[in-house]
Amino acid sequence: QVQLAESGGGLVQAGGSLRLSCAASGSIFRLSDMGWYRQAPGKQRELVATISRRYNTNYSDSVKGRFTISRDNAKNTVYLQMTSLKPEDTAVYYCKLKAVGDLSDHWGQGTQVTVSS
Repeated sequence: QVQLAESGGGLVQAGGSLRLSCAASGSIFRLSDMGWYRQAPGKQRELVATISRRYNTNYSDSVKGRFTISRDNAKNTVYLQMTSLKPEDTAVYYCKLKAVGDLSDHWGQGTQVTVSS
């Protein structure tokens, strides 16, 4: 069973930066596509950024140019570097793993990011 543990959330002022990390257990990380999603109160969970096992990246329009997703296969970890944060970035951020050949998505428990104005 894959386990994901997010960290790095917190309270930051608008314009500030945070780096989120998501560490995965097991040996399938390097064969997996990874993603960061977020859910604000009263809203649906939405895609923030993804990185494939071949390092192809994709971003939502709302974060493009401000956030950077990366991965370190040696550490089984995916990162989300967030800069120029805005109050509307406030949400719980979740990490998702999708392994090749696996029909299921695996989710972490989430980490809270709060951006004050």
